[in-house]
Amino acid sequence: MPKLLVVHGAGMNMRGKVQLDVFGPMKLPEYDEHIRQYAAEHGFEVDIFHSNIEGEVINKFYEAEERGVDACIFNPAGFSSGYRALYAAMSQVKFPSIELHISNPARRGGQSEVAKVARGVIVGFGIFGYSLAMRGLKDILAKK
Repeated sequence: MPKLLVVHGAGMNMRGKVQLDVFGPMKLPEYDEHIRQYAAEHGFEVDIFHSNIEGEVINKFYEAEERGVDACIFNPAGFSSGYRALYAAMSQVKFPSIELHISNPARRGGQSEVAKVARGVIVGFGIFGYSLAMRGLKDILAKK
C-alpha cells in the first residue's frame, strides 16, 4: 500500500472558524475524516500533519523522505508565498507532491509559489480536491 503524506499549512486550523464565505464551515478535523476516507478508497496509507510553523513542515518533508513516503498532498494555505526554505525542501525530496487549495486563490488575487515545485496543482474543488489529488498520484505512482 503506497504511503501518502498530507500536509496542512499555516492557518488551516482556522478553517470553519473564519472566512466561511471562502472556505465554508468545515473544520480541520472534518477535513481529516474525509481525507482518511478518500485514502482508504484509493488504497493509500495516510499520515496527516498540520503546522503553522515553517520549520516543522520542512522537517516533516525530510522525515517523510527518510521513511520512504511515496507521495504528498500539500495544502500550503498561509505558506503559499514567501517561504523559500520550504520550497527548497519540497524540491529536494524524491516523492511527487500535489499542491491543493480548497478554493481558488487566483480569484482572491493570490498566486502560489509552491506550484513551482509541485508535480501538479488542484484548486477550487473543495474537500473533493483531495480525492482528485489521490487519483492523480495513483496514476503517477503506477507509471514509476
